[in-house]
Amino acid sequence: MDDRVSRAPSPAPILLKKAAKPLHGTASKPRRARRMAAAQAAGFVRALAAANPAPEPELEYQDPFTLLVAVVLSAQTTDLAVNKATATLFAAAPDAASMAALGPEGIAPHIRRIGLWQAKAKNVAALARLLIERHGGVVPRERAALEALPGVGRKTANVVLNVAFGEDAMAVDTHIFRLGNRTGLAPGDTPRAVEDGLVRRCPPELLRDAHHWLILHGRYVCKARRPECWHCVAREFCNYPDKVAGPTAG
Repeated sequence: MDDRVSRAPSPAPILLKKAAKPLHGTASKPRRARRMAAAQAAGFVRALAAANPAPEPELEYQDPFTLLVAVVLSAQTTDLAVNKATATLFAAAPDAASMAALGPEGIAPHIRRIGLWQAKAKNVAALARLLIERHGGVVPRERAALEALPGVGRKTANVVLNVAFGEDAMAVDTHIFRLGNRTGLAPGDTPRAVEDGLVRRCPPELLRDAHHWLILHGRYVCKARRPECWHCVAREFCNYPDKVAGPTAG
């Protein structure tokens, strides 16, 4: 008797297909175009300005304190979601004293539907307490004092300085970081590098509002997954090599 075991042939190895690299880049590594010439950069910003002469932030707020809290809450969350949360939060706590009195436990029920709500509840309560202890409950207009508050980084400080106090500050979020690189307006490896490039290259008289134009353009036109170049009022100045011609284009 043949005691050798008959074995079925081994199945062919399954080859996993490598995921295709996103054509238009990712949030951390956006596609980078050739840097615009100075005249191009000015033309790009002026085209956005002409299309939206009076830009407004989409976060809802009443004063510097509510603006500061709204911006802290907006990290990794849409402005729409933040506005829904702050509608009840600001009704309950419109100033630093009442927000500190709520504490994290009182803040949390208002913001549970937004990202990172537990950490944000702690930060908002802590920054309210520090505003009372260090600044008499008033939001400071100095960058260092703002950045010393819990949950407040350079981007948040720039938004407050720009919107609440009218300073020519450029806040770089993921939309503006992508836009600065993708268009060639201000390419850079870090948000700070993009910020510095934008400050240098925006026409000085348009610098304060440029933050709003750029974030709105990145949010609604020069989108992350697929830019809608056919809607872009500044496309003639853009150096992006893979412009999308229309809704059905690749």
